[in-house]
Amino acid sequence: MRIRSMTFLDLSTLHTLRLLLSAAFVSLLVACAPVRVKQNAATPAALAGQDAREAALAGKSRWTLEARIAVSGANGGSGDLTWHQDGDAYSFSVRGANGRTLRLSGDAEHALLEGVDAQAEVGRDPQALLRERLGAEVPFAALRRWALGLRVAGDPAQMQFDEKQLPAQLVQDGWTVEYLDWFGDLSPPLPKKVFATRGKDKVRLVVQSWSFD
Repeated sequence: MRIRSMTFLDLSTLHTLRLLLSAAFVSLLVACAPVRVKQNAATPAALAGQDAREAALAGKSRWTLEARIAVSGANGGSGDLTWHQDGDAYSFSVRGANGRTLRLSGDAEHALLEGVDAQAEVGRDPQALLRERLGAEVPFAALRRWALGLRVAGDPAQMQFDEKQLPAQLVQDGWTVEYLDWFGDLSPPLPKKVFATRGKDKVRLVVQSWSFD
């Protein structure tokens, strides 16, 4: 393991990224093209329901998400995502069509990126590691909350809701997060399709399953 400067993106990294995050990115974006959900202004009842959802999920800090992920921006791609979260500890693994895997793991103090270079990259901020080594903008810390349909605590947020009073859109930290489908049979309901956009940067999750310890 080594720590080294990560101020530029070299050609070998770009090549590895393109191999890892396959050309299926385009087809995934087409297959997951947003079908707009009717959005209603936040009413006191809808906001109270959101508060109740967030309270119900507050104690569920150990979970696993299986999904398809697509990322656009300076470099984009797609793959099969397995995301384990255990409190502040996480393991975020994306497997490309060619079988190669990018893995981001760590906790509140450290981040480890494997699968880009022969040796792992170490840093403190997972979002910065992804940006500097892959040229991809993934709001990792916030996505941990948004994937569950929750607001990031302490940051101003604007919300709109669907006809079932579940979040349809969340605007926070410059990102617009759209919720296009939900697992309504779960209690509380959890998102199935999460599309986050900020300018040219896009992160799209199509969730196959949620599990909790």
